Amino acid sequence: MTNISAAYPEYQSTACLDELRAKEYSYLDAQDHVYLDYTGSGLAAAAQIHHHEQRQAQALYGNPHSANPTSAAATEAIDRTRARILAHLNASPAEYTVIFTANATGAARLVGEAYPFSRGTRFVLTTDNHNSINGIREFARARSARTTYIPSQGAEADLRVNNADVMSALSSKRGPFIRRLPPSCRSMLRGSGMPKRRNGLFAYPAQSNFHGVRHPLSWIPLAQQRGYHVLLDAAAYLPTSALDLSSDDAGVKPDFVLVSWYKLFGYPTGVGCLVARRDSLECLRVRRPWFSGGTIQAATAASVPWHMMAPGPEAFEDGTLNFLSIPDVAFGLDWMAGIGMAVIETRVRCLTGWFLDRLLQLRHSDGLPMARVYGPTDLKMRGGTVTFNFLDAGGKVVDERLVALESAAAGISLRTGCFCNPGAGETALGLQTSVVRKLSKVRQFSRGLDEFVEMLGIPSLGAVRVSFGLASTTADVDKFFGFATKTYKDRLTIPVGLAPREQC
Repeated sequence: MTNISAAYPEYQSTACLDELRAKEYSYLDAQDHVYLDYTGSGLAAAAQIHHHEQRQAQALYGNPHSANPTSAAATEAIDRTRARILAHLNASPAEYTVIFTANATGAARLVGEAYPFSRGTRFVLTTDNHNSINGIREFARARSARTTYIPSQGAEADLRVNNADVMSALSSKRGPFIRRLPPSCRSMLRGSGMPKRRNGLFAYPAQSNFHGVRHPLSWIPLAQQRGYHVLLDAAAYLPTSALDLSSDDAGVKPDFVLVSWYKLFGYPTGVGCLVARRDSLECLRVRRPWFSGGTIQAATAASVPWHMMAPGPEAFEDGTLNFLSIPDVAFGLDWMAGIGMAVIETRVRCLTGWFLDRLLQLRHSDGLPMARVYGPTDLKMRGGTVTFNFLDAGGKVVDERLVALESAAAGISLRTGCFCNPGAGETALGLQTSVVRKLSKVRQFSRGLDEFVEMLGIPSLGAVRVSFGLASTTADVDKFFGFATKTYKDRLTIPVGLAPREQC
């Protein structure tokens, strides 16, 4: 196989990352481990851990809901981190604000539970979405709003979404006039130049966590011009690409952006955020279904139950923030900026292309392919996530549970399953709507998810996912293909003795 520099000459410009890997991520080589799950989580650099320990040793932090010295220190550190996040996204503090959550899922729930869904409004989303977004449909259903899915195309179209289907789904003439919206939303729309009606909420991922497809950011202004707020899931996109929220010309100004920071740089976990346009956030403030400590200015609990929400992002930050970890996000962003997003993106693009080239060339001795790829097999509009199934010598899909066991034994971390993205999985595996519809009548599986697989009539419930990040190297790819060839070439596999599936 041609070396990567011959196939992708620009890879040589990322040599600094090999030095970084040896110094900051040396634990991988010390443990002889191949990490290929960057879509699941980034990896923490030694410098990040050292910075956290040093910061804790040099300062005292306390609950930020006070004016004492430790509280003031925590508040200042949190505010600096909010500003650093907006700077990373090139977002104006006058236009956007940052709300800290436990993860991207928590941010999605904030939007779903408070969005002013009502009869006549719609929740429009692509079938290619994480379950954190799929779950918002339950809030829409509870308020009699209609959910509309935009389908992905089949394998022949690389599982992408057709722009015409997006236009069609967003062009419905049905929708609530301005009088149906809360007063704060009405006043916001009057001065914004936006349509004087709100059809609902449109949600999609900037990059699929299933197969790496990058969906057009041009859908954002398209949806807004048709009266929709836009929720952009950026969790899988941001680790290897910049999102610029500054340009009026480009129109890339989603109303809500979901982020999990451990996806970018591994540490800290348990910190995500909702980056929201301030005017759009007002629509959520009116319908928040509850309040808690720190989210209000005042409340009464006697004869008159009353409360007043806090005026800023604090109105959505339930309980005490993770004040010991949030400042580590700012350091993580500085860390990535020091490396350069362009360098990271080039490294990941080259490794992804080289991996795909080699995967498609894998053959059994009789010439039959050893793998089936789901999603794009080139580098056009895609990220560093590759999803596939191994095929055994008989042409059958190798059960992903077997791959999980055998790759783990070989010291390789990759991901198997459907990756909490059932819509993309259904399209990738070619499941027919008529088959899936049968499941709506099932209340419980007596034999767990294995019964689910039998009902669908598919050989396997999911797939294998490999993904690259800033600490990935050519040695990781070489070791993976050494494992793949040794383990699956010319082999017939029988899924016997595997543990029952626990979730999809």
